[in-house]
Amino acid sequence: MLVPEELKYQKTDEWVKVVDGIATIGITDYAQDSLSDVVFVEFAIDPDDEVSAGDSLATIESVKAAAEVVFPVSGKILEVNQILTDTPELLNSEPYTGGWLAKVQVSDESELDNLMDSAAYDAYCQER
Repeated sequence: MLVPEELKYQKTDEWVKVVDGIATIGITDYAQDSLSDVVFVEFAIDPDDEVSAGDSLATIESVKAAAEVVFPVSGKILEVNQILTDTPELLNSEPYTGGWLAKVQVSDESELDNLMDSAAYDAYCQER
C-alpha cells in the first residue's frame, strides 16, 4: 500500500497536498484498493463553489461498492478533474497522480492540523 510521506490524510481515506495555498485532493491507495474496480465518478461540486471540510466532493462507484468522498479542507474550488468522468479507472491506477479529484484554494490552512501524517495514516490502515 502506497502512503506518500508528503501528503496529509483523513480517516475517510482522502489525501491532500497543499502547495502555495492550493490543495489537491484525492482518494488513497487503501481506498481505491478497498473499492476494487472503479466504474463511475459523479462530482458534487463545480469550479468557484465554496466548500467546507466534510462537505461532499464526489460519489465513486465500483463493481463492489459506492463511496462518498468528502473534503478534508475548506475553500474555493479551482478545478475539478473531469477526466475521471470518462476514465474513472485512473482512481485505481493513479490514485496520487492522474486520479486527483479537485483543487481548492484553501481558506484555513490550520484545518491541516486535524489530518494525519503518512505514518499515522499507515498505522490506522493496518489496524482495520
